[in-house]
This record gives sequence, C-alpha cells and structure tokens, in this order.
Amino acid sequence: MPSNVLSRRLNSSSGDDIGVVALALEALPFSMAVIDHAGALLVANAPFRRDWIGSAAAMASFSNLFDPEGRAEIDKKLLQLRNGSSSELLELRATRAKGSARWALVHLAPLARNPKSQPLLFVHITDITERRQHVEELAERETRWNNALVSSVSGVWDHNYATGQKYYSPVWRQIRGMSPEDPLAASTQAWLELVHPEDRERVAHAIERQNAGDPAYAVFEYRERHKQGHWIWIECRGACVEWDSNGKATRVVGTDTDITARKAAEEAMAKMSRRLDMALEISGIGVYECDFDTGEVDWDEQMFRIYGLEKSEEVVIGGLWESFLHPEDAERVQANVEKHIRDQKRFSDEYRIILRDGSERIIRTQTMSFTDSTGHQKMVGANWDVTADVILRRELERAKTLAEARNRELEAARIRIEHNAMHDYLTDLPNRRYLDEMLERVAAECTRHGQGIAILHIDLDRFKQINDTLGHSAGDMMLKHAAKVLKETIRKGDFVARIGGDEFVILSKFRGSPRKLSNLAERIIKELRKPVSYEGHDCRFGASIGIACEIGANVDARQLLLNADIALYRAKKGGRNRHEFFSADTQNEIISTKRMSDEILLGLERDEFVPFYQLQFDATTLDIAGVETLARWMHPEHGMLPPDQFLETAEELDAVSLIDGMILQKALADFREWRRQGLEIPKLSVNVSYRRLHDAALSRKLEALKIEPGMVSFELLESIFLDDCDDGVLKNLARLRKLGIDIEIDDFGTGHASIISLLRLNPRALKIDRELVRLVSQSQEQRKLIGSIVEIGKSLNIRVIAEGVETFEQIRILRDLGCDVLQGYALARPMSRSGIPGFIRSGLGRLGKISA
Repeated sequence: MPSNVLSRRLNSSSGDDIGVVALALEALPFSMAVIDHAGALLVANAPFRRDWIGSAAAMASFSNLFDPEGRAEIDKKLLQLRNGSSSELLELRATRAKGSARWALVHLAPLARNPKSQPLLFVHITDITERRQHVEELAERETRWNNALVSSVSGVWDHNYATGQKYYSPVWRQIRGMSPEDPLAASTQAWLELVHPEDRERVAHAIERQNAGDPAYAVFEYRERHKQGHWIWIECRGACVEWDSNGKATRVVGTDTDITARKAAEEAMAKMSRRLDMALEISGIGVYECDFDTGEVDWDEQMFRIYGLEKSEEVVIGGLWESFLHPEDAERVQANVEKHIRDQKRFSDEYRIILRDGSERIIRTQTMSFTDSTGHQKMVGANWDVTADVILRRELERAKTLAEARNRELEAARIRIEHNAMHDYLTDLPNRRYLDEMLERVAAECTRHGQGIAILHIDLDRFKQINDTLGHSAGDMMLKHAAKVLKETIRKGDFVARIGGDEFVILSKFRGSPRKLSNLAERIIKELRKPVSYEGHDCRFGASIGIACEIGANVDARQLLLNADIALYRAKKGGRNRHEFFSADTQNEIISTKRMSDEILLGLERDEFVPFYQLQFDATTLDIAGVETLARWMHPEHGMLPPDQFLETAEELDAVSLIDGMILQKALADFREWRRQGLEIPKLSVNVSYRRLHDAALSRKLEALKIEPGMVSFELLESIFLDDCDDGVLKNLARLRKLGIDIEIDDFGTGHASIISLLRLNPRALKIDRELVRLVSQSQEQRKLIGSIVEIGKSLNIRVIAEGVETFEQIRILRDLGCDVLQGYALARPMSRSGIPGFIRSGLGRLGKISA
C-alpha cells in the first residue's frame, strides 16, 4: 500500500501527526501496522505490506485479510478494545492472493485517540502457518510425545491424577534453566513458592479452575523464578483430556511457553506508545514561516488542520490566512503584526477565525520576526487552537462567579441554620442548646477568674388556661410577649433563653448581692402580671421564679440550673406570682417529695392502698343512708396514712386516678360482700379525680365493673369541678348517669360555684363542707348559710348531706334546718371493711338515734 495513501487516510481519520509513527514502524523488521477503531488500515510498514497486503480489499480494511470467521473475531475484539480492554491476542486464518490459506498470530494494542475520542490500534502480525500446521498434525496423534512436538519453544506437561504420574518435557525444564537431573518441587505448594508473590494467589486459583475444565482459565500468564534467580514470564495453556465417571478431571495436559521476550516487547511498545502520545500532543501546534520580500508563506500540516484546509491550498501574504480572520479582530491583528515586524520584536496574540464551515475557533500565536542571510525580512511563528481552553477558562470564570455567589448563599444559609439551631423558632430567644453552651462558657470563666453565676428559672402562671381556652395562637402571643418583657427587663450582659413550653431561664453574673436578683425577679413578675389584650380579651398571667446563685472557682453551672428549678418548684407551691431562692431546706423538701413519689408508685405496685368507710345516716330517722369510701395507704414503715399525707404528692405524680380506680374496685367487692351478708346499706360513695373524668375510656372501664344502677355515686370537689368543666368532662358525666352512677358535689360552700354550674352538672346531692358545719351550734350566720344551701338544694331537687357532724347538738340543728343526710364522728368514725358488719349488727347506729 503506498505510504502517501496511508498518510492521507490517517490524517483524515485521526487528526494526529502520524509521521513519527510511520517512521518508527518502517524501521521495525517485523510486520507492524496502525488501524482505526473500525478496522480501517491507516499505516503499514514494509514487512506488513510485503507479507500481508495482496488486494485492494485488504487495503480498505484490516479484517479483509482473514476469512469470515476471522473477520467476525476481529470486529468483536475491536469492540472490546473500544470498551477499555488493554490488548488482545488472536490466531486467525488469512487467505493468500492465490487462494491458499495461512495462519497469523495477531496482537492488537491501543495506541492513542483521535479528536473524536476513538482509539487507534497497533497491529503486530506474525505468520504462524507452519506452527499451526504442526499443531493440526500433532492433534491427530494421541500420545504425549507427539503433543510435545507442538512447538519447539513450549514445554509440555502432563498431570495424570488417576495414576499419580506427572511428566515435564525437556523444553519445560529448559525454560526454567533446569537440567534433566534437577529435582522437581515436591508438591504444588512447594512449586507455588517459586511463583512471583504478586501472582501466587491468582495462579493457585487459575490451576484449580483449569483442572475443573473452566475455559476461561485454559490460558493464563504468570511470573516464575528462573534457576539463575531472575523472573521469567510463562504462558500456561492446559485442558482436561480425561475424566472419571463423576466428571472429575483425571488427566490435564498442557504447555508452558516462555513469553518473557514478548512481555519485554509489549513493555517497550507501551513506552514507545507513551512517547508517541506526547509527541502527538506537542504536534497540535502548527508552525509557519513568512517571507515578506517574496510574499511566500510555508505552513506545516498541522497549520492546515487547524484551519480545516487541504495541503493543496495556496498560502501567500495578504491572501488565505487573512481571509479567515474574524471581522471584529482582523484590523487589530494585522496592525499588531505590522508593528512588530517593523520593530523586529517577539510578540504573542490571540484572535478568532471563522472556518469555511462557519464554525468559530480561537487561535493563540507566538511570533518572532528576523532577517535571513539573504536580507529577506521574515517571520516565523506557531499557532495552536485554544478554543477549548478559552471556553474552559470562560466557563471556569463563570463557575467561579457562580461558586462565589453560591458560597455567599451557603454562608448566609449556614448562619441561618446555626441561628435556628441555637434559637427558639417562636420567640427568637436562645434555646436550651444555646443555654447549655453558655453554661459551659460561664463555668469556665468562673474557674479562671472566680466569678459568680446567678440563674433565674421562670415559669408562666395560668399560661395553660389561656392556651386551652383561647387557643394556641393566644398562647403563642403570650409567649412572644413574655420574651419581649424579659429582654427589656434583664440587665446588660444578662442572657435569657426559652428552654421549652412556658419556661425561661436568665443567666446573669452574680457579684454577691441577692437583693439585686430579688429586685430583678420582682420587676419581671410585675411586668408579666400586666394584662395583655388578645382579640378583645384581657389575658392575665404571671410568673413564678426560682433563683440559684453561687460564687467561686468550683461552680457547677448545671447543678446551679437544677437548684434554680428546685427553687421554682417551691415558689409555685407557695402560691405562684412570687420568687424563691434555692436553699438546703428546699432541696430536702424536693428530695422528700421525690422519695414519697417513688413510694407511692411502689405502693401502687404492691396494692398497698385500701378503702376505709364512714357510714352516712338519714337526718330524720338516723337509719343508715349510705357509706362514703375513704382512701388509706397501708405504708410498710409508717402504718396507716390518711389522704392528707400523700394526696398532694399523688396529684403532682398524676397517680390519683390510679388510686381512685384501685379504691373503687376494692370498695365494690366489699359492698357486694356486705349485701351478701344481709347488711342493708343503700349506696356507696367514692371520690373521683378531675383527671380521671378526662379519661375517654372511663365509661368502658366502669362498664367492665358491672355496677348496678343506683349502687354507686361519685363525689366531685366543688372547688375544682363546677365552673371548670369542659365538654369532655360533661360528656363523661352524662355517660356515668346512663350507667346509673349518681353525681355528688363534695366540700360544697368552699368554692365559688354558680347556680348555672349546678344546673349544668345536675348532681344528685350536695355535701356541705365540715368548716360550715363546725360552727353551726354557735353562729346564727352559719345556720342561715346552711339553711340557704338546703333551700337551694330543695329548689333544684338536690339532696343535702352535712359532713363533719361531731355533736348531738349539731345533729339536732342540721336535722331542723332540713339536711337530708348526716355524716361525722358523732354518728360513726371511719372504719375498715371488717368493722362495718359488727358496727351495724351491734346497733350502735340506733344508739345515736335514741340519744338524739
């Protein structure tokens, strides 16, 4: 194939300067060529053209050298190489010009990529026809000696696992530098010690798979130490030739070939390829020379490529090159050239050109003018296409601008995120996390400088009522208002945070004056008690404040926060809208309450809460009218405890409803047992907590107790229930009436219930509080008040019960005032379930009647 034809094909295909490649291949004594990704033959050296190109079809495509099966194999390997394979080695059958066949060993290896990113490939082709014929002849023979003649450079090995015999040919030994007398490795493991450490694991696996008949491991390469100490490359080819009845290989035969030279050639070829890549990259610069006296211009091939021209184009000063200049750049560029030609100075420039296909490119030039030996004024320079670089630079500048803008946005977002993470979303005050950090900082300052810390823990009073009655929007407004008040009231340098719900914390420096802290707390309470208008409502709430302070290098800020919380508990317990300082007594009280809470929970687990009973009597006949159930705690250490010793703690613990439920179940069991014994007790009264009436499952739980209608009445505290009943409570009360459970109002007269509230609840009875009964014998006003309550009850068809009756005189007066039922020590004291039957049967109840 003519070299100029190949060069033109390569130029049009790859865009790279192939001159160096062509010269390098031409100097090689063996057949070498370069093809493109589609198999088109681009360059071939003299041995290749002499031995392999015999027709125009072969010139058109490398695969045309081979028969159809070989062409398909070539196409398959070209696809694999395009997908990233490093190199391929093939044995293919070629057809001579006269029709005779021969075999070729074809080695394909990547060379470079053209501007369209398609690979160019080196081809090394060797005529192996004679060796192939030998192989085919030897394949017809069955003995291992005939197999050994496959190649004079391959060592034959034969592993017969059935007989335990292993054979290695003389060539096999020669490859490794071994004489016929040298002993072989005693085992496979011992032989693997001769294999290169980097190949050892892979070789062991390959042998295992080869013995298993895996075609993927029929051929593999590895390094083995020569007897003289250096490493040699071995190509191992093997296959199973005999199997037992289970399909297990019993005989594996193969050859080892020393491919050290080939590996060295491949490495040399790879090095040459790398050097060529560099040369091709450098050759992207086009070089030119201009003679201003003759007007001649000489361009190299790369210059023509840059401008998209054929070499046949004529280039003269004032002609071709000038026609490509962008109209906006032409005048400036030509003036720049003329100026530097006169000054004979080296200069550089960058300008745009418009190719004949209309595309725009950017050219960078380095130019120098000189005068040659003949006196001609000349200019030599280099052009290279920097369009991609300029576009990249512009993109980078744009990306930099975008990145800077994005960084500003991210920084702003980071600041927002950090602010949100450290501040309460509603009030924008610092949150608990921020407070924790401030506590650590202030504690560290105390350690360094011995300063003091004061913590004010603030809890809003009546906030829940506002939130529940006017809604969460009103509650949110109250919280914002409270935050505003706190920020405006605290001293300079103080830190205020919302730590959750309606709780706030002020962190302040303490210089030893509790009075200043007390004044600050009073100012906060005063400001927060002022009414706040919300949608026409004057919302009033207050604040309880707990204060803890300490000075010294060993201040524990977190413990101080806990102490302020303890002081807050004391302030709320003392009546709210006040402040308390932390003290040891306060802590002891908290510890005692905590111990009591734990014991109550344990008492519930141990079933220590039991009912006591106080009988109620008809005011006229003094017959037994019912029995009230009273809760008692059978404490394992302190004995029987009345409610006033545990009820308050149980309320805070939210355990009253559990105690009520336990007492009710036991009282029902006792009441049914009394009836079984024939005791006539009309009804059973039990206390019920406010929280229990909010239980949506209350009626279902009571249905499970199978309470007979009229058997039980629930006593509700007037001071808690009457004016605060919400719809949920009223619905539960309605369900209780459907179950036949009456409602009684306990401690009537101590609260502030309205007649409207009585009508809403429609109770079965009112129980006059013992404080009103206590002075009925001495006070005419008390008698009038009780008489009024009785009149109210009768007008609303509500029975009136007087409790706390302690004298016969009180019995007479209350009966005369119209009370329906009496209860108190004058008639019967509280007693256990076992005391009720004896009391009734003894007739002591009649004694009261007779005495009266």
